[in-house]
Amino acid sequence: MEFVLFLSKIDKEIIELINKSNNSIEENTSLCRLDKKFVGFYKRKEKSIIICTENAKKLGGYKKDKIYDNHKTKIYIRRALRHEATHLVQSCNNNKPTGSIKNIEDKIHTTKLKALNSSVKISGTFEKELEAYVMEDKPRILKRILKSYCL
Repeated sequence: MEFVLFLSKIDKEIIELINKSNNSIEENTSLCRLDKKFVGFYKRKEKSIIICTENAKKLGGYKKDKIYDNHKTKIYIRRALRHEATHLVQSCNNNKPTGSIKNIEDKIHTTKLKALNSSVKISGTFEKELEAYVMEDKPRILKRILKSYCL
């Protein structure tokens, strides 16, 4: 899977935990063609995270010859993995937010508010999406709650 090239050490550890939790990760499935702005999905019934690497590369301005210089693409892919892994944790928590971050509404970065509102239109659950967007930038907490709720 190509998206692994863009991950940090802690993200690779998150993948190991996802696999141990009997969930899978797929890349560039037909869901990714719904809209080029989507870089990830969690299919709860199938217990599968989808990473849309091709969409992330387009959004991030990927340059083929500079794999290590594609900072924006790395960010899109890492955040997609963490976001969807948060939904996986929520699924392990009876499909509810974990509440692991206090004063969560104060933690959302203003640049993510538009994306948050778009996600809520699709999923219909503000609290779960809010937690997933905040968790994109908190891989250590995500790793801890993934262990706690899903293993």
